[in-house]
Amino acid sequence: MTTFDLDKIASQKGRIAIVTGANIGLGFETAVELAKKEMTVVLACRNMNKATIAKQDILKEVPKADIDIIQIDLSSLDSVRIFAKNYLKKYQQLDLLINNAGLMVPPFSLTEDGFELQMAANYFGHFLLTGLLLETILATPDSRIVSLSSIAHRNGKINFEDLQSQKKYSAMKAYSQSKLACLMYGYELQRRLDAAGQRTTISTIAHPGVSDTNLGQHLPKWILPILGFISPLFSHAPKAGAQPTLWAALGTAAGGDYFGPTKLREMKGKPGIVGSTPLSKDKEIAKKLWKVSEKLTGISYAF
Repeated sequence: MTTFDLDKIASQKGRIAIVTGANIGLGFETAVELAKKEMTVVLACRNMNKATIAKQDILKEVPKADIDIIQIDLSSLDSVRIFAKNYLKKYQQLDLLINNAGLMVPPFSLTEDGFELQMAANYFGHFLLTGLLLETILATPDSRIVSLSSIAHRNGKINFEDLQSQKKYSAMKAYSQSKLACLMYGYELQRRLDAAGQRTTISTIAHPGVSDTNLGQHLPKWILPILGFISPLFSHAPKAGAQPTLWAALGTAAGGDYFGPTKLREMKGKPGIVGSTPLSKDKEIAKKLWKVSEKLTGISYAF
């Protein structure tokens, strides 16, 4: 089996990466490691104050890092469109698009576009973002699009009859659906790249296992002390949780490869290629999801 050693990855100087949700957790750790490889790293964040602090923290660790900040709220299609315009005004290439940002189990709410919040921030926002930047990505040699899924995809189902959970809301079911959507999207995107004869860009997918990040902020308060006691047994730090993403972005990979931790049912451990549910590979459901996503976000991918 191929292994991944970040220390052996050559300098990426002259290449550009976007990392969504880069101000904290997995996104921050990913951005730090890309900066160490001399990439220009664009922190795509909703909160500009937190993004500025993150930039300062990266520069403390990597003084010569080339860090930019562009605001984005992935739960707003208008914000995603503005981000894409701002990015394309400044840059003519995009080597890595890392669709990392996400929410987990918040109270039910609908966004300004009528999407359930998790589906909006985790999936639809990234679907639109990738589509808006696709032409530039395809024109960049050896580029990659990395989608972030979760082991929660195993319990997910794409409920086309209630995609926005308006009839019945379960926070965890909505989260699992959004992460299944991200995984199916990553697979389907590669199939479409192949069908279009694209050879300069690949789609890869990663999940962090169980990592101690801010994703748990909406969990019930009573469970937090329990998790604090037992979580070291089945979770790992964000720095370790970011390793599958970094492999998907920089390591040896083929289009459609899915990376995650390889120990304790993929909850923690060294990164490697992992499997996914039969549902995640269902091509007909993926095609239907793609069609619905194009309609709801107003984007048609230009392969």
